Amino acid sequence: MNEQLTLEVSPVPEPTLDNFIAGQNAEAINTLRCIEPGQTVYLWGSSGCGKTHLLKALSKLHQGAYFNANSLPFLESITFQNTPALVAIDDINQLDESRQASLFSLYNEWKLRKNTSEAFILLVSGDVSPLAMPIREDLRTRLGWELVYRLEQLSDEQRLTALQNRARDKGLQLSHEVTHWIFTHYSRDIAALFNLLDALDTYSLSTRRPITVPLLKAFLIKTKL
Repeated sequence: MNEQLTLEVSPVPEPTLDNFIAGQNAEAINTLRCIEPGQTVYLWGSSGCGKTHLLKALSKLHQGAYFNANSLPFLESITFQNTPALVAIDDINQLDESRQASLFSLYNEWKLRKNTSEAFILLVSGDVSPLAMPIREDLRTRLGWELVYRLEQLSDEQRLTALQNRARDKGLQLSHEVTHWIFTHYSRDIAALFNLLDALDTYSLSTRRPITVPLLKAFLIKTKL
């Protein structure tokens, strides 16, 4: 966008367990709400199912550490003498061999501490089930050491609720006409919907116009999203 913003953009809501739409994933969410040191959970599912949201939410809740394949430094920043209460590793399907080795060592350390006062929570996510994960064999077996949950995608009705909740948390009002147009003409991927809403918020503020269908169309033409 070329326009200089004259107003501050509404803050993006931080991911929490309370603003996660569970859908068919209620069992997994209930488990995560009650998770304790010494437990490990592997979450898997396709893009947009909420893996990153949950790992970041739990990391904040437990004052833990969140990492993904792009985090620099990666596990090297964790010393076994000063391990956080929770360590979350996102998208392990993207890890190179060196970082797979680091995760393997972390799993082994988690097991050694599991029943001690130094136990910590280990959360890991990937895009496929443990058996189908294309990583080193000894690490693959560790993914299934304890609980494994497949996260299901939301229904269209649940995606709409999630979008409306996101708008509400940002202090925005979306009309029925706007949400109907988005769900008729735009991607149903929840991450894409959230990105669109955040970008629309910025564009609306920069143009000093409310979010309407004409504004939405003008924005999409301008950005070619």
